Amino acid sequence: MQVKQIAVVSGKGGTGKTSVLASFATLAGRSVIADCDVDAATLHLLLDPKIISRQEFKGSKLASIDPDRCANCDLCENACRYGAISELKVDPILCEGCGVCAHICPEGAISLEERLSGYAYISETRLGPMSHAQLQAAETNSGKLVSIVRYNARKLVEKTNLELILIDGPPGIGCPVIASMTGTDIALIVTEPTLSGLYDLERILDLRGHLGVTPLVIVNMYDINRENTQTILEYCQRQKIEIVGMIPFDPTVTEAMVACRSVIEHSPDCDASKAMETAWKAVLQRI
Repeated sequence: MQVKQIAVVSGKGGTGKTSVLASFATLAGRSVIADCDVDAATLHLLLDPKIISRQEFKGSKLASIDPDRCANCDLCENACRYGAISELKVDPILCEGCGVCAHICPEGAISLEERLSGYAYISETRLGPMSHAQLQAAETNSGKLVSIVRYNARKLVEKTNLELILIDGPPGIGCPVIASMTGTDIALIVTEPTLSGLYDLERILDLRGHLGVTPLVIVNMYDINRENTQTILEYCQRQKIEIVGMIPFDPTVTEAMVACRSVIEHSPDCDASKAMETAWKAVLQRI
């Protein structure tokens, strides 16, 4: 069985990436869904997953001071660049777990302890099994958690014999995005006709080039600024990047989000739904 993986990504937030992913999951019939936007997960709001299992994710460390061994030398407090140590107490919000304090402590009174950073979930949705996660507030190492989400998605494929993984990637070009796109068949980049949209499209296409993933582009809300849309079209043409979808601005998309459904489910005959279906057919031809 040859499993295909499509990562829906965007160089910036707010382009409509999750709405596109939810629509594609609806059109796919049944697939494995992976929400890799672990810093600000929203796909679960549309799919209402029923949690089957939960695993703890410990991706960061917290300094801990043993008062019985501490000599009150203040070396750790002076060395901490984050201001996390004061009066022999460690602020768990400010501590980055870098380990400098433990390294310089002459009494060995400081240790680094793993702390709970978030959870990874396996769930069932009306559109198929779902692998997703959520970081705790102010936690980091989301790239590691994304890797766990993708690993769990592959396990779901083995269990269910489904042949498609749809990945809702995080915005930007950082470590979580790299973890989301690496090894996928297609990076479907959702952009918008704004100056920042074009700039961030250029950045994520450059990143995609380093990863060797086939790129496809969807321009969402293309009719809110046709001049900028034309600029994006011309840029993609110069870079020989295929545009597979042009989604118009449609208030029905917002209505669908409020109803916790994809726009395809909410109103299959609206302009946005028809454009989504056209884009999905074009993507299927490429895989």
